[in-house]
Amino acid sequence: MDLGLKDKSVFVAAASKGLGLATALEFAREGARVTIASRSQAQLEAAAKKIEAETGAEVALVEMDVMSPEAVREAVAAAAGWAGGIDVLVTNAGGPPGGGFADMADSDWAGGFELTLMSSVRLIREALPFLRAAGGGRIVTISSSSIKQPIDGLILSSVFRAGVQALNKSLAAELAPDGILINTLAPGRIGTDRLTELDSRRAEAQGLVLEEVQRASVKNIPLGRAGTPEEFGKAAVFLGSFANTYITGQALLIDGGAMKSL
Repeated sequence: MDLGLKDKSVFVAAASKGLGLATALEFAREGARVTIASRSQAQLEAAAKKIEAETGAEVALVEMDVMSPEAVREAVAAAAGWAGGIDVLVTNAGGPPGGGFADMADSDWAGGFELTLMSSVRLIREALPFLRAAGGGRIVTISSSSIKQPIDGLILSSVFRAGVQALNKSLAAELAPDGILINTLAPGRIGTDRLTELDSRRAEAQGLVLEEVQRASVKNIPLGRAGTPEEFGKAAVFLGSFANTYITGQALLIDGGAMKSL
């Protein structure tokens, strides 16, 4: 299948590692001109070397803090300048701190709002003029399966990621006349450093070893294992591609069948 991505400009936020890096890598495999953004120049350079080694594609790097409106504006403009516009935007950000309701002060709620919800708002706002100028485009937001079912101990993530999905549903109708499709990827257990970090915290809290927590977690996954970043990235590329011509406003669960809700 031709995904229609060759020489298209793709901007991937928080792409120096984890799901963002996996997504950028798969877009590069399809011949897209990929810009990756992150707060760490050193991690960006390492990610670019990995992408270039595996695909042979040139990658542009921009430092960006998604909580800074000015930084987002400059990063998106820099990506458009390098690639001659933007055709695909992938919004992404690191997860907010874990914990329950009693653990969170007003400052935690404010930080979660800025990191998880407003990062998507800012990235989409800055990219829209370029997507419209291109005659249409694709937006993919990287979220979590918590938009379907809240995850214990991740109240900030669960609340604000649900807000991002509400934003996407609203924008699907607003942007359709411009030929812009917007969808959400909702990963379950995908084998990233973030997952290991969360499992380690859970193991410590429960007085267990990490492997025990990991074995217990996959028992609820019909496929019997965590997903791989590559599997996630392939799904991201299809939704963000121009082979996708009629899917918008949707949330695609990538969870090995773990979510039982209809």
